[in-house]
Amino acid sequence: QVRLVESGGGLVQAGGSLSLSCAASGRFFSSYGMGWFRQAPGKEREFVAAVSRGGSNTNYADFVKGRFTISRDNAKKTVLLSMNSLNVEDTAVYYCAKTNANMAVSVRHYDSWGQGTQVTVSA
Repeated sequence: QVRLVESGGGLVQAGGSLSLSCAASGRFFSSYGMGWFRQAPGKEREFVAAVSRGGSNTNYADFVKGRFTISRDNAKKTVLLSMNSLNVEDTAVYYCAKTNANMAVSVRHYDSWGQGTQVTVSA
């Protein structure tokens, strides 16, 4: 069983930056695709970014392209999400998740989730 713990959320002004980290426990971390999702109040959970098992391939939601960067360190069992040029619409709880696929964008393809970390962007 994989346990995922996010950290790095907080309050930032619009235009600022934050970096989120996801620490995984358990074995076979490098055999999982990893992703970041977010959920704002009253909205469904949505895909943000994904990274393949080896880290060489990434995929982003259109609304974060050019602003967010996902990366992973398999030796440290961590996944990072670097977020720049944040705006108020980025306010949400951000979740790290694991998929058995090499990479996926749909919530239903992910079977382990962290508890989430709050990101709040003020105007």
